[in-house]
Amino acid sequence: MKCPYCGNDNTRVVDSRPVDENTAIRRRRLCDSCGKRFTSYEKAETIPLRVVKKDQMREEFDRSKIEAGILRACHKRPISAEQIEKTVDQIEKDVYNKEAREIESTEIGEIVMKYLQDLDPVAYVRFASVYREFKDVDTFMKELERLMKTGK
Repeated sequence: MKCPYCGNDNTRVVDSRPVDENTAIRRRRLCDSCGKRFTSYEKAETIPLRVVKKDQMREEFDRSKIEAGILRACHKRPISAEQIEKTVDQIEKDVYNKEAREIESTEIGEIVMKYLQDLDPVAYVRFASVYREFKDVDTFMKELERLMKTGK
């Protein structure tokens, strides 16, 4: 693996350990040229998953889109980066556990909302307002009332 500091491709592994519930490997590496250490991650490649958008267009599943949406919903909320990372990991796991080659974007949105509802009610409402495209205040208030009745 190439050193991110000097570009030399002569690096060696000095430590390996499992991460993400044994679904990936974290490797500490040492560059033989510049002597700097860096971390790399190894994850099993999964079958390609296609997302069917609302307009029936298809694109490859992109974890970073879920992460970006959750980060926007959690902006200025007391939620740690670790909590967000774990939530995104769980959502990705749920999506791949469907064992389908295609998944509707609406199904992914529902999975995200399920986890956000447990993580933070304000983040949930922020995400839901964009995802469900609330057209007016009444629709927004109905969702808030439903949220208050369920206690989450």
